[in-house]
Amino acid sequence: MWALSGIILSSRLDAGHGDFGASNLLDAVAAVVVGGTSLMGGAGSVIGTLGGVLIIATIRNGLILMNVQAFWQEIVVGLIILIAVVVNQLSKNELSSSSK
Repeated sequence: MWALSGIILSSRLDAGHGDFGASNLLDAVAAVVVGGTSLMGGAGSVIGTLGGVLIIATIRNGLILMNVQAFWQEIVVGLIILIAVVVNQLSKNELSSSSK
């Protein structure tokens, strides 16, 4: 019922836009990848994703407190995603080679 009320209110106020949340997309992907979900497919966990959210939020907050520009903040989050993907692939390769 609350969702319907929100939709009606948004339509009456002309407040809905298609790009809401677009600025948070990189943080969402980073949190899921840092939480242990593989970008190449596979399973993740809610607890891992929660841990990833806490890590990314802490890093983002620290960058803001250090007065780092938004451009460099996005680069840092992108590097975190790259590092998490590389670690995931290396661990996956080690597991497959040790099982042979």
